[in-house]
Amino acid sequence: MTFRLSSAARRAASSASALLVALCLHSATALAQNGNHGNASPPPPFTYDQHEAAMAFADDLASRRNLDPAWVRQQIGAAQRLPAVIRLTTPAPSGTAKNWAAYRARFIEPVRLQAGLQFWQTHREPLERAEREFGVPASLIVGVLGVESLYGRHTGNFRVMDTLTTLAFDFPASHPRAAARAEFFRSELEQYLSLAQRTGQDPLALRGSYAGAMGWPQFMPSSWSKYAIDFDGDSRIDLSGSPADAIGSVANYFKHFGWQTGLPTHYPVAFDPATLDLDALLAPDILPTFSVERFTAHGAVLEGAALQHSGKLALIELQNGDPANGGAPPSYLAGTENFYVVTRYNWSSYYALAVIELGQAVQALVEGR
Repeated sequence: MTFRLSSAARRAASSASALLVALCLHSATALAQNGNHGNASPPPPFTYDQHEAAMAFADDLASRRNLDPAWVRQQIGAAQRLPAVIRLTTPAPSGTAKNWAAYRARFIEPVRLQAGLQFWQTHREPLERAEREFGVPASLIVGVLGVESLYGRHTGNFRVMDTLTTLAFDFPASHPRAAARAEFFRSELEQYLSLAQRTGQDPLALRGSYAGAMGWPQFMPSSWSKYAIDFDGDSRIDLSGSPADAIGSVANYFKHFGWQTGLPTHYPVAFDPATLDLDALLAPDILPTFSVERFTAHGAVLEGAALQHSGKLALIELQNGDPANGGAPPSYLAGTENFYVVTRYNWSSYYALAVIELGQAVQALVEGR
């Protein structure tokens, strides 16, 4: 038996089919739109081949350094602007109190101490040799490598070419010395490209910190060019893969900046309230300026070996937060010329004392104290 639909039934069925198709098409379109929105590709990164000043710098650099202009333009042009680097370099809001106790706790802690002990035990020979050849204590070298990179564990994951180019041409304008810092990073970019060309390394392959520092000792390119040495005898300098080269290079750096063998880095200091002229003592900042006589005449109180010190001293002030908001009073010490030498590695008294105290703490572990 054959069944036939009436005209009305056929029209109803046709309308239902059309509605179903329309609903399916609408759903598919919505899913596609939502999918595209959720997985939208980010905009391509800004590269410095679009930056007129960067390309002009490339041409000038190539001319002054006698490098292939096309190669220099290619390297700088391939560098990407890194917003994260700009953010990390932007200074903290003014009025933010420093805190030596908190800073120290970041570095004088169990993981770093145990890593330092293992490093010293493993690399005792190059550490002792560096101390003999350069007069720089093994403890200071161990302190630097521990603070800088946790003995090679944290050397940075930014492409050095990107960081240096970003800071050379997009240094944060809010920094009080933005122009000078940008000029510094242009100089480091120049040193980096010259170093890469000289050693045959790919400038786009090396990685480092957000400031462009590289390897175990976190050397900037200019420091690598001037102070890095081959200390393991393989006729090449490798600050990322050779702990011996890192050890020798740090010792060579300090020797170049005037490290005096046997001289302490600092002495304890107290104050005589009756004669204290704190403003006068702090005026030269961390630069050793005062003889012992002048230092004590301004109200500083020294004891023992410090009274026999024949060189210059500086009063080092380390804030411990804001006393008005729960912080402690500042800490003070009498810094020698060697303390100032340590600050040439990183221009911070907080950094210098952290390096010194980490190295001393690791040495105590090595000696079983």
